[in-house]
Amino acid sequence: RFATQKMSFLKAMGKDKKEQEPVFLRKKITLLRAFSLLIGSMIGSGIFISPKGVLKNSGSVGLSLVVWFACGVLSMFGALCYAELGTRITKSGGHYIYILETLGRLPSFLFLWAEFFAIRPANSAVISLAFGSYMLEPFFAPCEPPVPAVKLVSLLGYYMILALNSWSVTWSGQLQTALSVVKLLALALIIVPGMMLLAQGKCAASLVLDKLPLAFYAGMFAYSGWFQTSFVREELVRPERNIPLAVIVSVITVIVGYMLTNVSYYTVLESRDVLASPAVAVSFAQQAFKSLTSVIPILVSLSCFGTMNGGIFTFSRTLFVASREGQWPPLFSMIHIRRHTPLPAVMLMFPLVTTMVCIGDIYHLLNFFSFSRWLFIGLATLGLIVHRCRHPELQSPFKVPLFIPISFTIICLFTVAMSFYSDPVNISIGCAIVLSGFPVYYLIIHKQMSDCFRSPLYYLTHKLQLLLEVVQQEIKTY
Repeated sequence: RFATQKMSFLKAMGKDKKEQEPVFLRKKITLLRAFSLLIGSMIGSGIFISPKGVLKNSGSVGLSLVVWFACGVLSMFGALCYAELGTRITKSGGHYIYILETLGRLPSFLFLWAEFFAIRPANSAVISLAFGSYMLEPFFAPCEPPVPAVKLVSLLGYYMILALNSWSVTWSGQLQTALSVVKLLALALIIVPGMMLLAQGKCAASLVLDKLPLAFYAGMFAYSGWFQTSFVREELVRPERNIPLAVIVSVITVIVGYMLTNVSYYTVLESRDVLASPAVAVSFAQQAFKSLTSVIPILVSLSCFGTMNGGIFTFSRTLFVASREGQWPPLFSMIHIRRHTPLPAVMLMFPLVTTMVCIGDIYHLLNFFSFSRWLFIGLATLGLIVHRCRHPELQSPFKVPLFIPISFTIICLFTVAMSFYSDPVNISIGCAIVLSGFPVYYLIIHKQMSDCFRSPLYYLTHKLQLLLEVVQQEIKTY
């Protein structure tokens, strides 16, 4: 049995009685911090750098605006479904725990496998590289920053966030709140000049609808993050009230902000300028107010910094819960005895993200795994329908009309199916990564581990406990 008794463990480490408080994840995420977590996760690099993905696939400015609004409505549907799941299921863990509690252990493990080895490190590396690139741009303009310098700054930024999340939940929450204000300020610096020019009668693009769009992946990528409170449910203050409230207010805020930002872009820039620009926000500043040209890259980099913080904060809780449920090594369900942070789970992403940042050109990898994210989100909302049918007696404090989870699930699964037709090679690679979790599940998770593996695991876990000063949670928080 793994060491879980705090007194004997502290004695082994030579700690005094002052450090013998109960070890568990404290409820430190207030409504304001929940709102900041959602805003900080949704408003990332996408809206500032490449709205051209939506424009390119929709075919016209007017239709791209329709797609942006439709993606916002779809995100609201998904967020409302997750808000109800968060009031029905009292555990943290997000997609993972919702799939586990409603559909079973195999699909939840497949999600965990794909998320850990593919989706999360690739996204974290891309956001880190965007942070490094835009942080250095003002210092090297008009030239591009050197690649080694970008990688170095990217890793330094990621390590700073990693250290902060290892040190204090409160500090990482306060940083997320501050950076959320910066993100909203960055949107305001684009929206206000754009609206002023629009009021003066300037409009560079024609708003005419002409064909059916197929640009939802790009739009939904920009909105992704509306599910982040579900990862930290056990640490939320008054979750039954604060989850739905934070979700509704934040998603509406982002929808309005994104729509006005895109209108501002198209007020100043021609469609061809948007399609040719590597960073639309910078091109906008150069055309509208040149005095903002050096400010926008800094704000974009800070926006990426906040997205990194939200990603590390939430995904570490997924690993923590998966370990607690017996589908991940037991060390990662342990908490630092003084900091009360899931230190091993926070640190686990360090080698994968470092490797991907050093490799460099990984942007194309996101296409491999986009379908996986929406597949499992669709399965999670399908799980809400299943949970309602299995437990009709359960009175949830927040309940959405049934057509919302049904509509959202159908759209997600239909989009996943269509992606096999539109990009069969990349999607097949992503699918293969998901399916590679099957033998791992049946050989390691489904069957009991043999003694020849259990003893070395016990020894290694105990030594790492002593090194990291962590023990398992002592007070049940769900």
